Amino acid sequence: MTPAGTARAGDPERSTLDKATDENFPVAPFFLPRAWRADLMAVYGFARLVDDIGDGDLAPGGADARLLGVSPEEAEDRLLLLDAFEADLHRVFDATPRHPLLRRLQPTVRRTGLTPEPFLGLIAANRQDQLVKRYETYDDLVAYCELSANPVGRLVLSVTGTSTPERVRRSDAVCTALQIVEHLQDVAEDLGRDRIYLPAEDMKRFHVQEADLAAATAGASVRALVAYEAERALNLLNEGTPLVGSVHGRLRLLLAGFVAGGRAAIRAIAAAEYDVLSGPPKPGKIQLLREVGVTLRGEG
Repeated sequence: MTPAGTARAGDPERSTLDKATDENFPVAPFFLPRAWRADLMAVYGFARLVDDIGDGDLAPGGADARLLGVSPEEAEDRLLLLDAFEADLHRVFDATPRHPLLRRLQPTVRRTGLTPEPFLGLIAANRQDQLVKRYETYDDLVAYCELSANPVGRLVLSVTGTSTPERVRRSDAVCTALQIVEHLQDVAEDLGRDRIYLPAEDMKRFHVQEADLAAATAGASVRALVAYEAERALNLLNEGTPLVGSVHGRLRLLLAGFVAGGRAAIRAIAAAEYDVLSGPPKPGKIQLLREVGVTLRGEG
C-alpha cells in the first residue's frame, strides 16, 4: 500500500467522502450555497458509509468498526456492524456519536430538523441486503428501493427546505430509477456478492438463467432483459422529471443533475448495446452536461 493509501485507511471519514467523485450524479457541486454543500456531504457520508458496511467495503484497517465499538473479531459480522451503526445514529439525535461521519451529520440534523426515519430506512435496506439475495417481482424490487434509494431524495428536499408531498412523490420516482440504473450497471459486481437485482419473473420471461449473468459478455437474452429494465427506469425518470421544474435557482440545477445522471447512464448502457457484463457502462462528462441541458429545457 502506498503512503497515501495508508493515510486514507487511517482516516475513514475522508476515505468515505472521497467516493462522492465516483457517483453517477453530483453530490454537492460547487454552485450550491456553502451550507447546503456541507449538509449534503454530511448526508452523503452517512449513506455511503452504511452502504459500505452492507457491502463489506469499509476502508482497510478496521477503523470504522473500532469507532463503532465493534471488536476486530466481530467486524466481519455485517449485521452486527449495522446494529452498532444504528445505535450511533440514535446518538446523533440525543447524545454525541462515536463515528466522525455521524458527528459531521449532527449539526445538519439540528439545523434542518431532519428526523431519524430516512436514515433508518437506509440501514434497513442494508440489513435486507444481508438476508435477501434475489427479488421475485419488479414490485418487490421497488419496495427495496423505497428503503435503499428514496430516503436520499427525501433528505435532499428536507435539507433544502423544499419538501412537499408532490415533490416527495416525484423524488421517489427519480431515486428508484437511479437505483435501478445502478443495479443494471453493476450486474456482474452484484453477482460476485451473490446478489441479483433483476426480478426473477423478468429473467424467466426473457429466458435468462443466473449462469448467463456470469458470462464475460452478455448474450442476446441478457441484453434484451437489460434493455427492458432500462426502459422501466427511463419511464420512472420521466415521471419524476417535473420535480426539476417545481423548484428554482441552484436547487433546480442540482436536481437536473440527478435526473441527467440517470439519463446519461441509461444512454451509456444503450451505447454498450446493453452489454453490462463486460464492464459497467459509464457516461462521459460531455454526455452528462448535454443531459443536464436537455432536462433544464424540459425536453427529456
